[in-house]
Amino acid sequence: MRIRHTLNIGILAHVDAGKTSLTERLLFDTGAIGRLGSVDNGDTCTDTGALERQRGITIRSAVASFTVGDVQVNLLDTPGHSDFIAEVERALGVLDGAVLLLSAVEGVQARTRVLMKTLQRLRLPTLLFVNKIDRAGARGEELVRDIRRLLAPTAVPMTSVTGLGTPQARAVPYDLTEPRVRERIAETVAEVDDSVLALLVDGPPGGREPAGGDAPLTADRLATALAARTADGSLHPLYFGSALAGQGVGALVEGMVRLVPPAPAAPGGAPRGTVFAVHQPPKGERRAYLRLHGGELRPRQQIEWHRPGAPDDARGPLTGRITALDVVGRAPGEDGPLTPGNIAVLRGLPGIRTGDRLGPPGDDTGAEALFASPTLETVVRAHDPARSAALRAALLALADQDPLLQVRPAPDGATSVLLHGEVQKEIIEATLRDDYGIEAGFAPSRVLCVERPCGTGAACHEIAGRRHIGEWATVGLRVEPGARGSGSVFTYETELGALPHGFHQAIEESVRETLRRGPRGRAVTDCRVVLTRSGFVGPLSTAGHFRAVTPVVLLQALERAGTRVYEPWHAFEAEIPVSALAAVTARLAALGAELSDTSGGLRSWLVSGVIPARQAGPAEAALPGLTHGEGVWMSYPSGDRPVPAGHEEAPQRSVRT
Repeated sequence: MRIRHTLNIGILAHVDAGKTSLTERLLFDTGAIGRLGSVDNGDTCTDTGALERQRGITIRSAVASFTVGDVQVNLLDTPGHSDFIAEVERALGVLDGAVLLLSAVEGVQARTRVLMKTLQRLRLPTLLFVNKIDRAGARGEELVRDIRRLLAPTAVPMTSVTGLGTPQARAVPYDLTEPRVRERIAETVAEVDDSVLALLVDGPPGGREPAGGDAPLTADRLATALAARTADGSLHPLYFGSALAGQGVGALVEGMVRLVPPAPAAPGGAPRGTVFAVHQPPKGERRAYLRLHGGELRPRQQIEWHRPGAPDDARGPLTGRITALDVVGRAPGEDGPLTPGNIAVLRGLPGIRTGDRLGPPGDDTGAEALFASPTLETVVRAHDPARSAALRAALLALADQDPLLQVRPAPDGATSVLLHGEVQKEIIEATLRDDYGIEAGFAPSRVLCVERPCGTGAACHEIAGRRHIGEWATVGLRVEPGARGSGSVFTYETELGALPHGFHQAIEESVRETLRRGPRGRAVTDCRVVLTRSGFVGPLSTAGHFRAVTPVVLLQALERAGTRVYEPWHAFEAEIPVSALAAVTARLAALGAELSDTSGGLRSWLVSGVIPARQAGPAEAALPGLTHGEGVWMSYPSGDRPVPAGHEEAPQRSVRT
């Protein structure tokens, strides 16, 4: 059967909710695979890496597909652990819809709420799937109330459950042709759909009774409203089931196909797309996973791409030729181009990176950053000092696949790496050992702070005539504060062409490198660096002279401008029993938290606010003891604030996340 359209659906959840098991079940039940893999056995279809199989967790986003009638569904199984948030971020940019998993036992967990907030901000069509209904302790109506209170106020159950919490648990889809079912579902839909509300309150237009005695709101009309409100992100269909037993999965598949709309396709024009993952073994060929938004792609085609926000944009687009193109879901040997809405694995593009965009700069579909950059830093050293260069090369290769895994030189030959958390550190350590044969040690992680200029400062190094001693380079720089979030900007007041291109490049590269390390080892951001003076002397001046002079001048200008240290903060929500409210709020206050809101009832309260990132871990660790194991903690990056005077070293403490 000819495929009418393709849907790209992400499977998202808190770790251990059953994402990979659900992906396996979807592929098996739809005939895409002939054997059901198991996370425990390490033989699932999407977790193909050795570390994923050993640990039973998803580390990299994986793509698999199945077909239902004339619709192809590409499934993106994303990591559940918060340390791999960058993988989830990139997946969200190429999705048409999402399935958010919950456990019927654990219920609404902290990570689930973070993901849901992001999905709602994007207004991405999202179906909810409550997994593990056959496990002891599984909840039904009580969990629905929690979901509506904590996650999605307009969650609408689409299945009923019998035998909840037993191996005999069964999920049965509701039949919209039954008047009682239709009325119950319509009451929730009416909260976000005025046309359904009008039919419930007033009946059909003109007040006439429908022919044949049917109810004013027909099953077809309600199904149409369900699809429309799911598509705009205002309604969330809720399914119960068990991925391991296969219960409720058929209803979920039906919901994907009927309720999630495909993205509009633009078949004409130049190809436009998003590279959301790059995989490259140490000695293997690079594979780039691309979602195409417009145009077409074929093997052997010459393409152009750009890197949003990178200095490469200033030097024009990057180019390469596709040597192989494997469209996800296409049968082996089947020909034809990659068309809009589909995903393909591209080969033959050694320079392509995660986050790159096909198409002209400024046309960055799905490019919005959804999650904050890493807030932890660690220093890595090879156990064998002779392998320090190999270690840095391996880390740079890993960073090339994950742009948020920033790598930079550290003192005494070590390498600094930015991280999201300790599990990510463990994965990098194992990857270095297993894939690159390098044993490395990691220093305790510390919270990453930045510095911003307080004012304006200038400095200059002049060539003092023909008897000059030292570097033959005149460099004058002025440092000014920039807008928050602007990063570092380098510009000129000198006449273009006053220096040879190589000298200009040496100055700019030295400025950016110096800002990455800053006067006290912290990156300097949100500033504008202006080249105010420049000069050279014929054959005596070299690019090396400018590379030597520029950092000295820039650090002098920064010293005169003055800088202030900023540390990252997290927004948090803590759900706690009433009996622990006083103890928890007192502990949070002692850790420097600022409370913004408290609300609740007879059983529990929700406390929200902001807290220094270095104290988020201790706060979360203290919660179980203060609440007798009943507290729920959720926190996520929320900007930064100045470090109080006299506490500049506070963010340098070791932390565990």
